[in-house]
Amino acid sequence: MESNKDTPELFVGKTFVVTGTLENFSRKEAEDLMESLGGKTSSSVSSKTSYLLAGEKAGSKLTKAQELGVQVIDEDTFI
Repeated sequence: MESNKDTPELFVGKTFVVTGTLENFSRKEAEDLMESLGGKTSSSVSSKTSYLLAGEKAGSKLTKAQELGVQVIDEDTFI
């Protein structure tokens, strides 16, 4: 996705993983928003992950993020 020069790039240098069920976005919508603000998205949690956006029923990605010390945020914090 090409960045709009008028859009602040709040997430530059940050990598996000989205897991679980979100109330206000589909996972794809959340990932598109993250990327439009300069962030990167990944499908798996690693030590390079900056944030895990965890919705309901987050599962194994949440466990792995906690084990690796990745900051876990909920949808309200993301918004």
